[in-house]
Amino acid sequence: MNNIAKNIVQSFYNTDLLNTPEAFSEYLHPDFELHWNSSFGFSKKNFDDIKSMFLGMSNSFESFRCKISHLLSENDIVTIRFTYFAATIERPEKEEALAHFIAIWELKDNKLYKGYQISQHGDNTSENLASFISI
Repeated sequence: MNNIAKNIVQSFYNTDLLNTPEAFSEYLHPDFELHWNSSFGFSKKNFDDIKSMFLGMSNSFESFRCKISHLLSENDIVTIRFTYFAATIERPEKEEALAHFIAIWELKDNKLYKGYQISQHGDNTSENLASFISI
């Protein structure tokens, strides 16, 4: 399952989630849970919460992409470090790092099932962005 789980997580994060709403059913388990610690505090998200969040974001961003720097797996647990980049509708020519993340995922039935995520605001300095070398 090691490589399968890793490939599923990588494929999910490489999917254009703002323009591919069917990806949520393809990649997220119906009993999906995300335990998220961010600069705004702790929140717990379910399948509908995450899908709604991304659908709402599609109204604000001209482009949106994920850059993965680290992807590690052991059995059905996958750890990923990544940055989301976006260009707003107001400034489509200017892509910036929105936030940096580390998430640990447990998979069930070949879908993301339980996640534990930490995030912080994007830092667009060259030194910081260089630390996110793509895999």
